[in-house]
Amino acid sequence: MTTQVYYDDVHPGDEIPPLLVTVDVTQMFFFSAATYNGHRIHYDKDWATTVEGYDDVLVQGPLQSALLARAVTDWVGGRGRLIQYSVQNRAVAYPGEELTFSGVVTATRMEDGVGLVDVDIAGRRGDTVLMPGTATVALPTRTRVP
Repeated sequence: MTTQVYYDDVHPGDEIPPLLVTVDVTQMFFFSAATYNGHRIHYDKDWATTVEGYDDVLVQGPLQSALLARAVTDWVGGRGRLIQYSVQNRAVAYPGEELTFSGVVTATRMEDGVGLVDVDIAGRRGDTVLMPGTATVALPTRTRVP
């Protein structure tokens, strides 16, 4: 169970807890099925290596994006809301690699009584940024805001 994060307790420079995931080919298969993604680079290693020139099949960009969003929504807790989310897929990931999805708070502000928090987020393989992005979340406050 995730502990609730409150706007009052968040400051620029705070890091959201990293989500560590090692995607395997079974997860990739189910994700492709759920999203109707039949591109062979996600399931046919011979095609991915011979025709497309990759080292292996590729972890889907939308799966990486979903995992990055999960890192953010796990952090905000049940009363937090993800209200803005934008990412770019900049590099490939292969099954079996440990991927890290995390972020750093860049700004906080109150708008119309709502505590908003901006976060720079990224999916990484080691030091390589695979998917940079930004998110804005709304967090509950500990004190009532007029």
